[in-house]
Amino acid sequence: MQTTIQTLEDEVREQIRQRRLDPATDDLALRHLVREVVSDFDERAMKGGVRPLQDAEEAGRLLLESVAGLGPLQQYLDDPEVEEIWINDPGKIFVARHGRSELTPTLLSEQQVRDLVERMLRSSGRRVDLSSPFVDAALPDGSRLHVVIPDITRRHWAVNIRKFVVAADELSDLVRLGSLPQHAATFLTAAVESGLNILVAGGTQAGKTTMLNCLAAAIPPNERVVTCEEVFELKIPLRDVAALQCRQASLEGTGEVPLRRLVKEALRMRPSRILVGEVRQEESLDLLIALNSGLPGMCTVHANSAREAVTKMCTLPLLAGTNVASGFVVPTVASSIDLVVHMSLLPDGRRSVQEIVGLPGRVEAEVVEIADIFVTRDATLVRADGFPPHPERFERAGHNLADLLAPGGGRP
Repeated sequence: MQTTIQTLEDEVREQIRQRRLDPATDDLALRHLVREVVSDFDERAMKGGVRPLQDAEEAGRLLLESVAGLGPLQQYLDDPEVEEIWINDPGKIFVARHGRSELTPTLLSEQQVRDLVERMLRSSGRRVDLSSPFVDAALPDGSRLHVVIPDITRRHWAVNIRKFVVAADELSDLVRLGSLPQHAATFLTAAVESGLNILVAGGTQAGKTTMLNCLAAAIPPNERVVTCEEVFELKIPLRDVAALQCRQASLEGTGEVPLRRLVKEALRMRPSRILVGEVRQEESLDLLIALNSGLPGMCTVHANSAREAVTKMCTLPLLAGTNVASGFVVPTVASSIDLVVHMSLLPDGRRSVQEIVGLPGRVEAEVVEIADIFVTRDATLVRADGFPPHPERFERAGHNLADLLAPGGGRP
């Protein structure tokens, strides 16, 4: 069967070249071509020239996946339960379902892995080679691709495809999924509408980007949002959104556009609010300066707790240069960030909000004070005794903060 499929694939590719079709855009013509090739093969089989296909429909599907899709990986991209796909070596291909990893029976060759990576990078215009052994790129469906090649890896190409699984579009969806209770979601909605600056923290696959998307859905529709990301991942459901992504250097080593540059440029684009997909390095300084100037914003950061997220935001800006001192950064963090939402990936694969803290704006011995607003007790997110800063912003946006944070506040 595999030999027959390979023969048919070669024939389809030859016909594509002759007819000058583009598999990425000429979908209907390509499907018609595949049906023609499979039908012609069946006719030859009836005359005894070749061995007949066991399942013509399955053969057609495999041909389409090989020519227009990602071959053996396409089945996992089409599976709505698969969240991520990664290749350690051609004989070890893993997927994650509901937060848990599993080894698949799929086997590839070294050349197949390289061909698939080349096909995935084609639409992004990015590259991976000895001079640039890492690459981040967005696939047409919104999935995020990350590739590392030898000699950075020991022997084989390492490939990660993080799918953009739309499990939640707004905070009410997270309530339905059990990621946070209704009263916490109501409070966060009010905080976004009131223009508070929010930092979403958590580990890898904790659901930070999903939470940022859901928070962004609560932004008032009349605001202009500018997003800055390594590669496009955020899906902001607003009418006035300008999305920016980084660019890697050219073969000559020029033309790179880092995230820090995007944050600076975003401020010149008349934003009502700025969103940064993830802060990792010196771009955190420019974001803090923007937030401290009165521009509302949100971003994500890798951290194991809300306290560690605040500490990280106090240290990352120091990477911007020797002239940046903690005496400036720490009070700026205290006055610029209003809320921290900490997410966690639980052992059973669920994503959950573990705590929501506020930053009152005070600093003691170079330690930023935090106030617990919601904390997890007995595996449930419950109201603590802290309050967020800027109650006047809630009042100006038409929200009664006391009612929002009262026992049972925000419940229907």
